[in-house]
Amino acid sequence: MHIRSFVDGKSAAFGLPGLTLIRPEDGATTGDILEAGDAGVEAAVAAAAAAFDRLRGAPQHQRIAWLKTAATALSAASEEIAQIIAEDVGKPIRLARGEVKRGVEFIEGCAAALPNLNGEILPLDSATNGAGLLGMVRHVPFGVVAAVAPFNAPVNLLVQKLAPAVAAGNTVVVKPAPAGLRTALKLAAIFSAAGWPDGLFNVVSGDRATALSLVVHPLVRAVSVTGGTAAGEALARAAGAKKFLAELGSNAANLVFADADLKVAAQKIAAAGFEASGQQCISAQRVLVQRAALEAFLPLLVEAAKALNVGAVGDPRTDIGPMVTLASAERVMALVADAQAKGARALLPPVRDGALVSPGILVDVTSAMRLWHEEIFGPVIVVLPFDTVDEAIAMANDSPFGLQAAAFTANLATALRLADAIDVGSLWINEASRFRLDMYPFGGVKSSGVGREGIRYAIQEMSQLKFIGIRP
Repeated sequence: MHIRSFVDGKSAAFGLPGLTLIRPEDGATTGDILEAGDAGVEAAVAAAAAAFDRLRGAPQHQRIAWLKTAATALSAASEEIAQIIAEDVGKPIRLARGEVKRGVEFIEGCAAALPNLNGEILPLDSATNGAGLLGMVRHVPFGVVAAVAPFNAPVNLLVQKLAPAVAAGNTVVVKPAPAGLRTALKLAAIFSAAGWPDGLFNVVSGDRATALSLVVHPLVRAVSVTGGTAAGEALARAAGAKKFLAELGSNAANLVFADADLKVAAQKIAAAGFEASGQQCISAQRVLVQRAALEAFLPLLVEAAKALNVGAVGDPRTDIGPMVTLASAERVMALVADAQAKGARALLPPVRDGALVSPGILVDVTSAMRLWHEEIFGPVIVVLPFDTVDEAIAMANDSPFGLQAAAFTANLATALRLADAIDVGSLWINEASRFRLDMYPFGGVKSSGVGREGIRYAIQEMSQLKFIGIRP
């Protein structure tokens, strides 16, 4: 089966098979992905540009209606889409169902927030030659928005780009990761069937070559990317002088202080590190524990990890299924082997069975090991001790990344000190790093990206300010 693109309201074939889609759970072939390439991108962008020209005058109530119909369509198809996610990504079915539900709520949230996208009236008479003039600032769309979406949350991280872009009045071309392609195509088809205009939402199939062709296209006015830092930086360089939003790599620090509820911290961090095979940008990776609590905390963390169910993606009880590819699982095990060769000790050794990797907890890790600096993106946690608040802050900041971090403490002064000093886009106190809500501004600093997601913040990012001055 050839997996195609979706352009101008219909399925479309461009290019030749470039990738084979493999089911992570058993290694079976699902289909061959056509690499849309330059021809597919040209057709999709042209369709999106033509749709923007037709729809740019669509009033706000019409865009709200499109979003509401999309949310209804997604809800109606939720089980089918959850099954696709489980099959193609290896995400356990319970988590896949939760992701689709969150996608519905996110689209509904964009529809509710859109009326609050306000402009402003500027008092121009603060300048001597501005007396008697009227100044207005409005939010206007960019035009065609390119969205490059990852595999790990193929509904959620796609609608995080699509819904705000449409709310702001743009048209969209999405290039999903190969494992998320069938999910994206299903969304495009059901939204089209629900009444979305042709060309409003287009999907191009393929991998790196198609992503590069899309972001450099001269009619693409804004780009939103979620992915690894190296890939994001390459796309940013290629895109050039256009709006560029990026949620990139991470190496999330989770700090545990001696005054925290250690059992709660262990349970939350284990879930944050291991559920969905640790394949989330904000999965817990580096766990920093105050030395006075280390001896008590470690057995609690191991116990919490062992309580998670590793198994078949179709079992609602499963917390940890296979990683997205066999190569991903092998990469994680190679990082563990590198650390062990340099002196790390496995408190809970990870075990690989095909693409499935069981939870791993490593101690005696040093900054000389790849696991300290690189993004694991797998079900492995490293634990290191600290003594003082300042030492914890220095260790948390010893990373090229800065997306989201977490800390567990009962001390308000400590929490406020961390809030000021840890270099991340968002920080949770007494929640683990993988906890995220869609109403707050989410995004990174340092090598973790630029721009912010989150319902109203994303709508603002997907629009640009335009000034209108009037001499009555």
